[in-house]
This record gives sequence, structure tokens and C-alpha cells, in this order.
Amino acid sequence: MTRETSGTTTASRDRGPRPRNLRPGRPRYMPKRKVCFFCANKNEVIDYKNPDKLRAYLSDRARIDPRRRTGTCAKHQRALATAIKRARHLALLPFVPEHVYPAPLPIIPASASVPAPAPAPAAPPQSDR
Repeated sequence: MTRETSGTTTASRDRGPRPRNLRPGRPRYMPKRKVCFFCANKNEVIDYKNPDKLRAYLSDRARIDPRRRTGTCAKHQRALATAIKRARHLALLPFVPEHVYPAPLPIIPASASVPAPAPAPAAPPQSDR
């Protein structure tokens, strides 16, 4: 299938329309469009003094969740990140996950218990002079 156009030959690849479904019998995955929570609720305000609302936008490792996961728009994601950083600075939110879940204390087995301290030596008698 070569065609001649002004003295040159080029290979034309007319394959027809592209199929809509690459795997027949299985529909293509189409994720549900997320809507920005703050755009949907116009009266909601992003405030650094409300750590309970901001905690929902932190991961289990105390990192700020990305837009693709939370569904917030770019404008509100920037405001959300600023509010989270201000709340962290005031110690209302954690910087690291150890602040969220404190590390457990080490368990000391009973066989390795520390012996009681030895009694203090007796003081020498004092003379009356």
C-alpha cells in the first residue's frame, strides 16, 4: 500500500477507526470523579485552629495527602497545606508519626529484673568533744 504524492512514495497506514475497548468482554476502568469538599460546601472554611478537620487530610505517616487522593481542587489544596503547616508549627498537628502513635515502652522480662540496691554502710560513731 504505497501511494505516490508529488513524486515521493510514502507508506500509508490506514488501519481504520481505533477500537474503543482494548479487551473485549471487559469494560475499561473509569474512576469516579472526586469533587472538592470545600467547593461543594461553600460555607466550610479552612482554618489552622481546627486540627480535627485538618487531620482527615493527613496520612497515617502524618504526611499531607495529595490532591488525587483527597479530591480537593488546587486552590483549596494550597490553602489546606498552609493551614496544616501552621497547625504543625503550633503543635496542634504532628510532624512525624511518632507524635501520633507514641512508641511503646520496652518490655523487660521478669527474669532480667534489676536487683534491689545494697544497703548503705553504717556511719562511724561520733565522739562527744
